[in-house]
Amino acid sequence: MKVYLLTGLLLTLGCCISFGQLSADDIYAIINKEVQLKRCPSMVVGTIDATGKRQVVGAGSFEDKKESKPDGNTLYEIGSITKVFTSLLLADMVVKKQVNLDDPISKYLPASVNVPVIKGKPITLQHLASHSVGWPRMPDNYDPKDPDNPFADYTTEQLYDYVSRSNFDYAPGTWFQYSNPGYGLLGNILSIIGGKPFETLVKERICAPLGMTNTTITLTPAQLKTLAPGHSEYGALVKNWDMPAIAGTGAIRSDMNDLLTFAAANLGLVKTDLYPAMQLAHIPHISKGKNEGQVTLGWTLEKSNDGDEYLWKDGTTGGYKSIILLNRTKKTGVVILANSMNQINDIAYHILMPSIPVKPYRYTWALHDFVLETVKNKNVDKAIEEYKTMKANRSPGLVFDETQLNYVASDLRQLKKMPAAIKILELNTQEYPNSSTAFESLGEAYKRSGKKKEAIENYEKAVQLDPKNAHAIWILEQLKK
Repeated sequence: MKVYLLTGLLLTLGCCISFGQLSADDIYAIINKEVQLKRCPSMVVGTIDATGKRQVVGAGSFEDKKESKPDGNTLYEIGSITKVFTSLLLADMVVKKQVNLDDPISKYLPASVNVPVIKGKPITLQHLASHSVGWPRMPDNYDPKDPDNPFADYTTEQLYDYVSRSNFDYAPGTWFQYSNPGYGLLGNILSIIGGKPFETLVKERICAPLGMTNTTITLTPAQLKTLAPGHSEYGALVKNWDMPAIAGTGAIRSDMNDLLTFAAANLGLVKTDLYPAMQLAHIPHISKGKNEGQVTLGWTLEKSNDGDEYLWKDGTTGGYKSIILLNRTKKTGVVILANSMNQINDIAYHILMPSIPVKPYRYTWALHDFVLETVKNKNVDKAIEEYKTMKANRSPGLVFDETQLNYVASDLRQLKKMPAAIKILELNTQEYPNSSTAFESLGEAYKRSGKKKEAIENYEKAVQLDPKNAHAIWILEQLKK
């Protein structure tokens, strides 16, 4: 997901920014309004100042069937914030002289893994941790049994196969390219080095020393009761994500109390033997691009034009958003957890820097809602007829884009109405004939319906429209086998 660019905002606002943090009442007014606007069902905000003083503010309800206001103990999936735990494990091993950042990853992987060496340069641990290998955001070789929990059955063997098949036109370390499989592999390697599962390493080497008792991957029955269920952008309940083979990229669940402790430790406000490793993890290694900051081990480091340094990391899974934003110079920070896919970064920036405005959320899913309800209450043909009428009449308040129809089809699939889902996806390809994604989604639906010929035709169209669509290329190869 594209995030708001902190650097651009800082350069624009410059020294006029007020760095005073907002009061708990002010924060509640902001997030309660956003909950009412349907940005998310629940949201928790935590702040910390240079004295170590904390405040935790919750709004909304983390349970759908009864009012349950979220607090510092409510659990959320934190998605890619997991990466700064993974990078801290690496930094801790470096500080303790168990590994070196410039160690080639082939040193630790099984001999059966054919790790590429490009232009004479091997892939190192530092390349994985700074997103500078060259691997894309997602691996190409996933084909989940359950598309609503897409990495639950993704295996270590698949990850190793992906690594062995990868190839580039440039050497590792040349430029930044955000990579989930890269961090999944880093977590796997650290587990091999540490001789323990990734989750155990995180708990023993990070959580226990910091007293973080509610940061985990595997939930106990008691923790399940305090887990906020995830939601789509339009508020539908979604499944939690599991990613056993690539846990280091985004598998952790945590609460506000623990993450404020983690933030305080990274700011040097909590005395911990991990601080040297945290400082190592904060050192920049590669630029993200013009005015986009630099990548450290896991974090993004940015500077305002008055010299203040900021560290941030955000996270996304199928039903959650999260962000940690730290002012290293003034020793202040904000953490936000929300159980929806809708963006929250603007709220974090505003809370830490009030001169940066919150962009009030606008619900844009009325078209999705109308089409889905028409299919459910009438039939898919009537829904398509009314969709075309509304589009021709330019009905006000409706957003027409391929995501609306794609989500309608996904909901129909979940309702076991696959023929209707396919008709909606066929409509989507007619409406957006230049979209590789639209044809890939239709091909996937045909594949799951056992219609191999139609699946191949649509995946071929997806690849024709986007020759760099690696996942569509891989699925097409499997279908043709």
